[in-house]
Amino acid sequence: MTDPVRTLADAVLYEGYILWPYTRSATKNRQRWTFGGVFPQAHSAAHPDDRSELRAEVISSSPVVDVRVRFLQVVERQLTLDGRHVDELTVRHERYLSWDEAVEREVGPGPLAIAAGNDVEQLDEHAAINRSWEALRGTVEVTVEPAGDLFRVAVMVRNETSWAGSVREDALRRTFCSTHAVLQSEGEFVSLTDPPARLLEDVRSCENIGCWPVLVGDAHTMLAAPIILSDFPEIAPESPGDLFDATEIDRMLILNVMSMTPEEQAEMRATDPRARQILERCESLTRDDLLRLHGVMR
Repeated sequence: MTDPVRTLADAVLYEGYILWPYTRSATKNRQRWTFGGVFPQAHSAAHPDDRSELRAEVISSSPVVDVRVRFLQVVERQLTLDGRHVDELTVRHERYLSWDEAVEREVGPGPLAIAAGNDVEQLDEHAAINRSWEALRGTVEVTVEPAGDLFRVAVMVRNETSWAGSVREDALRRTFCSTHAVLQSEGEFVSLTDPPARLLEDVRSCENIGCWPVLVGDAHTMLAAPIILSDFPEIAPESPGDLFDATEIDRMLILNVMSMTPEEQAEMRATDPRARQILERCESLTRDDLLRLHGVMR
């Protein structure tokens, strides 16, 4: 996967991860992981809108296609003080909050098995951050079939993680969040958005569930994203970094961050390490950096 493709795939991976004002207390951040969830089957049976499968189907000129499936796994971040769970801590003038983070996962075709685990970050002799994640199981199935003088490539991602309960937040800990697939062909893919007239019926017969495949980088690469994109989407070179909300304008989000009160910025810094990175990036922007965000004509 080339760097431009990975940069774009990362933007898709973290779309909606945390939204402005990038604080735990914000209403819009109380229900997270809204795009691309592949849920445990037991949860999906009770909530059909939360799928337990993702299917991407595309047309390629070659049967040789490399497939990588990427998603986020929820990580519970729990603070402890002398072994007791606490919601908030201040250590050496640094504020910390208990919340959820995420870790990136990338797998290929075949069985998917991620063991449960935990990690402890000691802040001092009394305080610590405990990060834990649940076991995940599933499959990534890739099939290739002739389609005239071309080939139909199908990718099916299934979540087969055991789960029993009724709380969505608990199911999310066993979900493949922000799931998408990157397909790279030795030949070329056919655009599903604007196919040649002779291939229109082949494209219309492609079944895509929970994703929207588009060409990225070149005709050899297809990104099956959980959000609607155009073919060959790009990250604006003026963007100083990901703000996790591609529906907004970078300039507006950055100015909003810079106009937050010191108290709001302190909560943003404590909410999530990636929120802290956004704040520090905004604080470091120069006048010329800000002027570039007002747009250019190409």
